[in-house]
Amino acid sequence: MKSFKHSVVALAVAGALGIGTAHAQISDNVVKIGVLSDMSSLYTDLAGAGSVLAARMAVEDSGIEKRGIKIEYVSADHQNKPDVGSSVARQWYDVDKVDVIVDVPNSGVALAVNQITKDKNKVFLASGPASSDLTGKACTPNTVHWTYDTWMLANGTGGAIVKTGGDSWFFITADYAFGHALERDTAAVVQKNGGKVVGSVKVPLNTQDFSSFLLQAQSSKAKIIGLANAGGDTTNSIKQAAEFGIVKGGQNLAGLLVFLTDVHSLGLATAQGLIVTNTFYWDTNDQTRAFAKRFAGANKGIHPTMVHAGVYAAVRHYLKAVEALKSDDGAKVVAKMKELPTDDPLFGKGTIRADGRKIHPAYLVEVKKPSESKGPWDYYKVRATIPADQAFRPLAEGGCPLVK
Repeated sequence: MKSFKHSVVALAVAGALGIGTAHAQISDNVVKIGVLSDMSSLYTDLAGAGSVLAARMAVEDSGIEKRGIKIEYVSADHQNKPDVGSSVARQWYDVDKVDVIVDVPNSGVALAVNQITKDKNKVFLASGPASSDLTGKACTPNTVHWTYDTWMLANGTGGAIVKTGGDSWFFITADYAFGHALERDTAAVVQKNGGKVVGSVKVPLNTQDFSSFLLQAQSSKAKIIGLANAGGDTTNSIKQAAEFGIVKGGQNLAGLLVFLTDVHSLGLATAQGLIVTNTFYWDTNDQTRAFAKRFAGANKGIHPTMVHAGVYAAVRHYLKAVEALKSDDGAKVVAKMKELPTDDPLFGKGTIRADGRKIHPAYLVEVKKPSESKGPWDYYKVRATIPADQAFRPLAEGGCPLVK
């Protein structure tokens, strides 16, 4: 196929698979993992090659190869285009015999892959996309949404800001499925807590010049300018807001989805004081620090984001289910993933609900001042822990047809 960049990273794992009854139901006697990500644009730092690395680390740490199951990998760049992502997914499932697609940091692409995965009875481990529709109206028996979502971000960051006086909002919103969902979910939280939304503007993905959009936000006189965007769009809008003196003028920015790599790009002098909701931070405990040290050592010193952590944890749990089931049948493996309690060194113990939502705590963090940081990548201080049973949308409220 010539319509997309297709970087194939295939690894035949040493040791042939024993083709006895134990693995008779594993198709082609191989479990093939496809990492579909943004390899070249605004989400590449928070996902990209780091997601490929995280998947490989998960396979290595699972020990599954030593027990005779062969693993192969492919990776590709979806270019943030749903048609490209769909073409890759169909090629992988129909021709390349991929069993599971991982990551997909773009909700528009993810919703397309979600449907194709159901149609082909494969597995989609969504770590990169945010739209809460993946476990709502678009939920399927073949998808697990692991890391975070727009409802969680809205209720974490948005809820905290409204409760501390930020009760009038103007949104600068990425103009595709993710941005729309994040604005929708945050606006609902603002209004539920007695605040009001005075306006919003939709911005094309990967915009370089935010000046006209920031001027609209500035003239709205809203106390809070909600950035319903991510990656390079977030860092560009924050940098340009500083140039316009927006915060000095009395308005505050709410970065509704900010990643560790965004803070690194901005620098603490610019990012200090931002309130962010995360589900993983590398400096939480000895296990997360050990993972980060290995990851950074193989990733040019770049520390893992929550997307990278989600890829790692989701792949480990997927492999556990495949091994327990002795099959890679899509819907059956996801059912087994929901049946088995989750337990990994990055997110700890948790569960996967009927709607495919992985449940774990979330953390409301504040970006440190330069004087508070003890060294590179020491960027967050935790303001509050949101318990797992409160961090995500209640099961009955999502509209998922799988929920009885």
